[in-house]
Amino acid sequence: MKKLLPFLKGYRRDCVLAPFLKLCEASLELLVPLVVQAMIDTGIEGRAGNGYIVKMSLLLVGFALVGLGFSVTAQYFSARAATGFSSRVRWAIFDKFMNLSFADIDTTGRHAMLSRMTGDTAQLQTGVNLTLRLFLRSPFVVFGAAIMAFTVNTEVASVFIPVIIVLCVVVFGIMLYGVPLYKKAQGRLDKILSATLENLSGARVIRAFGLEEKQRQDYKRESEELLKRQKIAAGFSSLLSPVTFVVINIGIVAALIIGGEKINRGQMTTGEMVAIYGYLSQILVELIKMANLIITMTKSFAAASRIEACLEKPDEKLGEAVIEKGTPVGIKFDDVSFCYRGNKGDSLENISFMAGAGEHIGIIGGTGSGKTTLVNLASGMYKSKGVYLNSRPIGEYTIESLRKSIGYVMQKAEIFRGSVRDNLKMRCVNASDEELTEALKTASAYDFVEEKGGLDAPITQGSLSGGQKQRLSIARAIVGKPSLIIFDDSSSALDYATDAKVRGAIRALEWNPTVLTVSQRTSSVMDCDRIIVLDKGRCVGIGTHNDLLATCAVYKEIYDSQYKED
Repeated sequence: MKKLLPFLKGYRRDCVLAPFLKLCEASLELLVPLVVQAMIDTGIEGRAGNGYIVKMSLLLVGFALVGLGFSVTAQYFSARAATGFSSRVRWAIFDKFMNLSFADIDTTGRHAMLSRMTGDTAQLQTGVNLTLRLFLRSPFVVFGAAIMAFTVNTEVASVFIPVIIVLCVVVFGIMLYGVPLYKKAQGRLDKILSATLENLSGARVIRAFGLEEKQRQDYKRESEELLKRQKIAAGFSSLLSPVTFVVINIGIVAALIIGGEKINRGQMTTGEMVAIYGYLSQILVELIKMANLIITMTKSFAAASRIEACLEKPDEKLGEAVIEKGTPVGIKFDDVSFCYRGNKGDSLENISFMAGAGEHIGIIGGTGSGKTTLVNLASGMYKSKGVYLNSRPIGEYTIESLRKSIGYVMQKAEIFRGSVRDNLKMRCVNASDEELTEALKTASAYDFVEEKGGLDAPITQGSLSGGQKQRLSIARAIVGKPSLIIFDDSSSALDYATDAKVRGAIRALEWNPTVLTVSQRTSSVMDCDRIIVLDKGRCVGIGTHNDLLATCAVYKEIYDSQYKED
């Protein structure tokens, strides 16, 4: 929790005023039993008259109104600090996610980050709000009421000492064991969220295979496991309220017995007994509030530790070298091997090749051969030794320089809500409409974009087909004239004629970028300057289309499977 405290910077005044005003309210509350004592002993038994009683009653009304003002103002300051704090934490988590390396994103998972930004942050907001209002107020009232009771009658008030000691032991014991239980419950919640996201994103696949009932059962099983863990945590925490009631009521009974005997002996007035009872009642109410606060704080500490673990992940950092805009880019792989985190074997083994500036390199191979891994390394998405851009290790370049110099069309076309213009400008926010139009024409996307309303046409869920998404992704990668363009099987949804048209337009680009084209179609790579053939993570052939047909069995097998007639 300490690492999250800096997010409260800027709300110091609120964090001071909120508890201070609650203490002012509590101070007035502690005076109430004394006023009631005076009304009984002086106004009624002392026969001071109705005027005195009315004056004391008006004093109580005044206390209530002033206390209400303190309470409302304190609530305002605590709510403002809590919402501001949670907003900053949520932004920090989002910013951290945006700066994580692909490797860290793979291991953390989208569902975990989403859980931190929603449930955990909301829990923290509630915890901060209640803490500012009650963390000082409740102990202040408990110990203040005990001290005030001693000023009324020392012997009767001595009952407070063992009661408070026992309650402190109970409260801290439950807090100590409750945090790990809530952590386990929140971990299970991550799995529920992951299953929910998978079912939402794969709803069509689930229905296509008739797996609705199976998914329901799997979800039910995960939900029951979460319920089990939550019941254990909540059951343990729920002991706090009944134990508090039992202990404080035992103290009240003991105080009434002792006080009753003293009243009978004339050693204590009725007003004093009522005042002590009032203080005991205040302690009871505040301890119930504190019990709820402790439960909330226990959940908040569990949430805070999960958020801190997320924020402690290192940002993706590369070097300080810069690729100037328009500078041609050459690529070199020098005996590169790579293994994803958590995998036992390498996805790529001993890959070596060179691509000169302006060259078009094709990459082909079967499923799982390492094609996407190779271009991920070439773009700096993942880090590995032996990868060079313009004879310099890729790790020496700044992230911003790499992203501006490389246009990447990923395997899955991701198009965002907004307009066509918004999506195209993601690579270069200053691109003119003329540049955007040229990119659309290069990607053979201009005609369908015009039919939908041009650059300002809105993009919504389901408004584009798979091929349209891919062509729009290609256009987006071209905007800004990157020196290196990577196509990761980005024409899989295009027909052969459109694919050939797009490849021809890429060839004709005036700034002559270096191009890496990943594909399972030999037609998409056969006109490349050189083709790299991968098989089970190894390079089994490099050369032109004709050379590989003659020398590479894997390439010939792929080609024959697509073109050779039975």
